[in-house]
Amino acid sequence: MKFEVTILGSASATPVYNRNPTAQLLNCNERHYLIDCGEGTQQQLIKYGFKASKIDYIFISHLHGDHFFGVVGLLSSLHLNGRTKPLQLFGPAALKEIIDLQFLHSDTHLRYEIDFHPIDASKSELIFKNNDVSVETIVLNHRIPCTGFKFTEKKRLRKLVVEKLEQDAVPITYYPMLKRSLNIDLPDGRHIEYLDYTTDSAVPKVYCYCSDTMYDESYFDQIRNADTLYHEATFLHEMLDRANETHHTTAQQAAEIATKVGAKKLLIGHFSSRYKTLEALLDEAKCGFENTQLALEGKTFEI
Repeated sequence: MKFEVTILGSASATPVYNRNPTAQLLNCNERHYLIDCGEGTQQQLIKYGFKASKIDYIFISHLHGDHFFGVVGLLSSLHLNGRTKPLQLFGPAALKEIIDLQFLHSDTHLRYEIDFHPIDASKSELIFKNNDVSVETIVLNHRIPCTGFKFTEKKRLRKLVVEKLEQDAVPITYYPMLKRSLNIDLPDGRHIEYLDYTTDSAVPKVYCYCSDTMYDESYFDQIRNADTLYHEATFLHEMLDRANETHHTTAQQAAEIATKVGAKKLLIGHFSSRYKTLEALLDEAKCGFENTQLALEGKTFEI
């Protein structure tokens, strides 16, 4: 099953050349989940070959403009392009007020329904699940209420050992029961143990997205052992005072967090516009956590 994330935007606050404000597209079994939607996200989707029409779920972490200014434009374009299927939108309660006001004064009446789910940023909650993935909020420490998102693959059914099933002439009609960990009794009197004819499926993978936050151990347990951890790293550590003032994280701190929570891979992003090149941020993070990569736009990372 495909489980990967493509970076659409990696800048903080203001766009700079070749870096747009925050947005990511998560692909889980060919279902597309948009995580934050900064200004220019539509252009980034086009640039990297994604169809906005395939996005059925949008998750907005908080109401700083670099994380949601692209939402109204995207919703409007979906309307103009003839979308009719519903779209699920998760975000701070006030986001609905912003969207409704925009469409009120532009006399826009969407052809499709927006199923809006307000997020309570004061506590972690399971906010969504389907047959592919579950999504929990991560309570972060930012200047305004802000959440990250934890995406966990759904545990798959057991895998059949087809050669053994065929060798022992187990009727194919019983295969689904074995995949669901059920023992069966055949009409010919044989008892079939599912453990003898199946193997366990892979351990579900986890992607944790920590948008804007200062270093705070209160959310560490929730992101522990993530297969891939995206964590903001707005500044170099020499600017720690500025990071604390603005409730952001340094590259060194992001590496410390990845180490403490046992993440397997770290992606850093949300880079300040003061950095025209990003090698220093990467070097600083890799000193503390070797398996670190820059969340560069257009790059796709397998979870």
